[in-house]
Amino acid sequence: MSTNNRKILNGYHVIFLTQSTMIGTGILSLPQRLSSLGYSQAFVPLLFGVIASISLLPMIWISSQYKNDNLFTINEKLLGKPFGKSVNLFIVVHFTLFLAGIISNYMHLIQTTALSEQSSTIPVFFLLLLLIYIVSGGIKSIARFCTITFFLTIPMLYFLRWAIEKGELSHLLPLFNFNGSQFLDALKKGYISVLGYELIMFYFPYIINQKKALKHSLIGLWISIILCFITTLVSVIYYSEWQLKNIEYSVLHLFKAGEFTFIERIDIIGITFWIFLILSSAATYLWSAKKGIDSLRAKKKNYHTYLITLAIFLFVVIPYSREYQDKLFKLSYQISYIMLAWPLLLAVVHSLKKKQVKQ
Repeated sequence: MSTNNRKILNGYHVIFLTQSTMIGTGILSLPQRLSSLGYSQAFVPLLFGVIASISLLPMIWISSQYKNDNLFTINEKLLGKPFGKSVNLFIVVHFTLFLAGIISNYMHLIQTTALSEQSSTIPVFFLLLLLIYIVSGGIKSIARFCTITFFLTIPMLYFLRWAIEKGELSHLLPLFNFNGSQFLDALKKGYISVLGYELIMFYFPYIINQKKALKHSLIGLWISIILCFITTLVSVIYYSEWQLKNIEYSVLHLFKAGEFTFIERIDIIGITFWIFLILSSAATYLWSAKKGIDSLRAKKKNYHTYLITLAIFLFVVIPYSREYQDKLFKLSYQISYIMLAWPLLLAVVHSLKKKQVKQ
């Protein structure tokens, strides 16, 4: 395929790919993950936005040095094929576990709120079928789905108005009643909720105007950060410190503050619409993992997608303890931080190789 034919993502695609990939199930439990800060957590998402913006710079820079290559190819070029392919395999396994964590968390949400007495096997199966259908259309299909998802789900912010009316604005007073270890703990647990923007390193070769990729990805990033900030702010206003710490999906429970005489459980509507956010986030990760297997086998096959989804299905439905499952997924989440730092290492290797060539 020629380079010109590969350039299929315009600015709007990049914006909504970045934005929708960042919003999954993480935002639902973000207030609980930041609960060690108490009411002082309200403005922490803005700090996340600053950190994410800074960490995005080396990702765009290293990608712009290899405009027609994704991260898997860049790894092989800079690190050599044996080590580069080993790193690529590690990334594919990481993405598979990360995807299994996203699907598992959403199934856990459904079982604890709506389908407490039913098995998750059939819902997981149909969810993965939808995921395969979206990914089979390629990255442009995923970008279009992300765009539709944004406009379908953004009206859910309206349901927060009752939580604001019933809450206490005095909770927003700057307390700062936390120490350094509590702040670092909240930073480590909470930052997971805004991951996803790093996937631009995999679809960068498909961007039409690569010179504006940083600008467009920053717009998408800050849309997500503002949404996280709004939900965290409303949670602080509405909940007590005990509730922030102990309610697992506190953002979803904010919908219950709504008052409609013709709707008994507004939170079910929230869960239903949230499936679009899960699919848009998971689709980009699945597409990236599929590209990883393509690079490992030097072949582009559609069944690579099926292999990954089969592995995800087994991870989610095999009966083992929730505690062990959480530990496995937490390990994958922590590996995500390596992905954020990885472009810096590649930038150093690239600079050293460039210097050697000049000498």
